Amino acid sequence: MKGLAELGEFGLIDHIRARFPQPTAPELGIGDDAALLSPSAGRQVVVSTDLLAEGVHFDLGFGPARLLGRKSLAVNLSDLASMGAIPRWFFLSLAIPSGFSSEIIEGFLDGLAELACEHNCILAGGDTCGSKGGLTVSVTIMGEQRPELILKRSGAQPGDDIWVSGSLGDAALGLQLLMEGTRLGGVHDPLLLRQLNPTPRCELGLKLAEAGLVNAMIDISDGLLADLGHICEQSVCGAEVLLGQLPLSPTLHSCSSTQSVFPWPLVISGGEDYELCFTAPADNRAAIRQLAKTAGIQVTVIGKVTNSRQVHAILSDGTHFQPSASGYTHF
Repeated sequence: MKGLAELGEFGLIDHIRARFPQPTAPELGIGDDAALLSPSAGRQVVVSTDLLAEGVHFDLGFGPARLLGRKSLAVNLSDLASMGAIPRWFFLSLAIPSGFSSEIIEGFLDGLAELACEHNCILAGGDTCGSKGGLTVSVTIMGEQRPELILKRSGAQPGDDIWVSGSLGDAALGLQLLMEGTRLGGVHDPLLLRQLNPTPRCELGLKLAEAGLVNAMIDISDGLLADLGHICEQSVCGAEVLLGQLPLSPTLHSCSSTQSVFPWPLVISGGEDYELCFTAPADNRAAIRQLAKTAGIQVTVIGKVTNSRQVHAILSDGTHFQPSASGYTHF
């Protein structure tokens, strides 16, 4: 890849276009003033957008640019997973500082293209501009699903089980280690990878939607308590989370064994897990576990939906645990 100054804005756009498959006729992707896209018959379009700003959401010194490319799309795919939607198209906008490394942009595009290919998601357009600050990445993703299958935050019912996929807390602990300069096994360390290269649970989200087993769902981006709180707010209910039942990785347990107090705030408020949190009737437990097994993902019941209108985190001894913050907030 040539230097960005030599390529220029339109040369960079042409370079990006050449890296990604394009929509086929009668649809229209990169190259015109707007894209022309059509959902499948009988399906609604599901849209989500995320903005990643250097110094706020990422540090280019923490890992390869390829992983930033993957994460930039993964966080959007996770939103579609939480709705039970099928990824179809995405739009990429970049604000790039003057003199920025073309090698970093090329590595970023490598990772972005990898994950887009893995999920059959087509780059259909976007924008580029200069930046007087750091690198800024904006991705807007579009998926589709039959209206009756789309999962929302507003369907939770008192008495529902609360479930999470995978394990919690690794990404937040990984970020803490990166900020401290503790790299352990480098970017191949599992904690750092959970932070730098999250895995969107698209297959599980789609299977849960199609099976009709779930009442409400959200992805965990800002922290378990904060995101579960969004379900409770939209569903006009409350929740009890049993901390002793939260799924934690052996690596997190090992790293926490030397601390005098277990780092519950990282686990329930740290965020960036990009796991799914969902509620479902207790009668669906066996079916949900079997479905998750076919997707190759662990799922765990961590509590119950209540009538209280509050979210409570309860320790193994029955006492309530109150972190200083329920999750990440920008303002």
